[in-house]
Parts: sequence; structure tokens; C-alpha cells
Amino acid sequence: MAIDRTEVARVARLARLALAREELDALAPQLDRIVEYVAQLADADSGDAGIERCAAPASLGVDRVPLRSDDDDDRPDALARPPAEDAPVWRDGFFLVPRLAAWDRSEEEP
Repeated sequence: MAIDRTEVARVARLARLALAREELDALAPQLDRIVEYVAQLADADSGDAGIERCAAPASLGVDRVPLRSDDDDDRPDALARPPAEDAPVWRDGFFLVPRLAAWDRSEEEP
């Protein structure tokens, strides 16, 4: 499928982008190359690479780490630090923030 300027204009409209004619003409071949490349990736044979492990960042000191299990979906994401460490004031599990002046004024008015 070749991406032409009409298709670029349609995608731009869906993304709520205002593109000039020159931009439409310039983007059409670029998007066409991207779509062709993605199609090549979809057709690539991964062989026995498997899906159980993925590449890990060097900072972890290991080559590969296990992928997330579907059983993990119910657990909340672990935070790097408890929220209380970033809170200027934290009490009983809540951030305490200054009262807004607008709220103070509204209480004074009948």
C-alpha cells in the first residue's frame, strides 16, 4: 500500500494537525517508507528467539529479564519510593496542601 498525500491529509485530520501542502508532499514518501519497514518487521522470522525473555538495560547487570506474566495485571505498580518521601507534609496517608484563598472567601459570603 503506497501512502499518498490524500492518506497523509486523512491521518493529519484525525490527529487534528494542520499541514501545508508542502508538508503533505514531504511526509507522504516518509510515511510510506515507515509503513514498508514495519511490514518487513511483521514478516521477519524470529525463529526460536522465544517470547519468554527480553533484553534488559545494562544497568541491571544481566543480559535478559523475564517478561511480565499475565497474572501480574491485578497488582498495582510498585513505586520507586513511597509518596510520603516526596510530600512536603504527609499525614495519615494523605498529602496536606495549603487551603485555597478562594475557598476561604466563599465561606465568608452568605
